[in-house]
Amino acid sequence: MKDYGTLSQAINKLKLEEGYEHDFNLLDEEIELKSKDETFGVEDFDVDKVLRFEGMSNPDDNAILYAITTSKGYKGVLVDGYGISSGQVSKEMIAKLDLKDNRPIN
Repeated sequence: MKDYGTLSQAINKLKLEEGYEHDFNLLDEEIELKSKDETFGVEDFDVDKVLRFEGMSNPDDNAILYAITTSKGYKGVLVDGYGISSGQVSKEMIAKLDLKDNRPIN
């Protein structure tokens, strides 16, 4: 398993070394790519990698980094909190981003 370091180091590695150049935002039922003014529902993207980061002293620093590829070929990253800081999303989106799903977790 590749060591991605901190959250910011992981984002940089994914963008510069692995081609995940875009930044996605998490909405209730889809992800948004503002730079292209597009949104993608749960059926329109795949989660390629999931990286989990825990704050050393503050639980509010917990984050999950997703490496995502859309049906249109856009590759990018999505950062979300987990635990108390997790966003409110639909059940379908939760299932899509579920860490227990059968996909590789780094």
